[in-house]
Amino acid sequence: MIEVKNVYFTYPNGVEALKGVSLTIKDGEFVAIMGQNGAGKTTLVKHFNGLLKPTKGIVLVDGVDTRKVSVATLARKVGFVFQNPDHQLFSETVEDEISFALKNFRFEAETINKRVDWALNLLGLTRYKKTSPFMLSGGERKRVALASVLAWNPKILILDEPTIGQDYQQKEKLRHFILQLNAQKKTVIIVTHDVEFVAECNPRVILMSNGEIIADGEARKILTDPKIVTEASIVPPQITQIFIKLKNYGFPRDILDIYEAREAILNSLRKGFK
Repeated sequence: MIEVKNVYFTYPNGVEALKGVSLTIKDGEFVAIMGQNGAGKTTLVKHFNGLLKPTKGIVLVDGVDTRKVSVATLARKVGFVFQNPDHQLFSETVEDEISFALKNFRFEAETINKRVDWALNLLGLTRYKKTSPFMLSGGERKRVALASVLAWNPKILILDEPTIGQDYQQKEKLRHFILQLNAQKKTVIIVTHDVEFVAECNPRVILMSNGEIIADGEARKILTDPKIVTEASIVPPQITQIFIKLKNYGFPRDILDIYEAREAILNSLRKGFK
């Protein structure tokens, strides 16, 4: 469990990025943190693994105060994939990158080899095993960074803008994998502007604005409320926008994806035939 209790955070330049944030993320939850640039999203999640320490307030991870332990200690439990993979990658080959943390955590050699091969295969990186990460595209480097964290199987996974640089096929693979992890009771937290991706995943959504949480609830409730999303400066999913306009014709407003849209239209047609 992650507990954030009345947390404030001010950067050395004087910018107050978090202003009295409180929330609880239970084990096994899938959470999307959303909001405009500068809302405090990334600042908040960097408190979950100790990269940042509260200026005021407390962050607890499984009851442990993050101010009193090192990032290395928290990293075994909390895996963090940065928005920019170049802030995370440093090894000469993709294989070395993925195995680095496993070696630090003192996994046995046989286990390391198996975990590296598993992560490479999972994210379609096997052919780049001996390639420098810096020779890859931005999207591929993003997948290497993800693989390097997934390899040690952390209990909590934080993904900062995971869909940036990914094509539709890779986004679908990522979505299915996240849902699979969540089904396995892993805690998954994503920071994202990709409202369409969130709509298809349908997690718990936390909206932030100016360093504060302004809404917290199911994606269906949050993303289909025009007033709330406007306040957070995000745009509802395209399907939702259409059905908001059709609500006066008897259609439900809380439609998140094309499958629900199809069912709503079929239900309307069935009523018309009666």
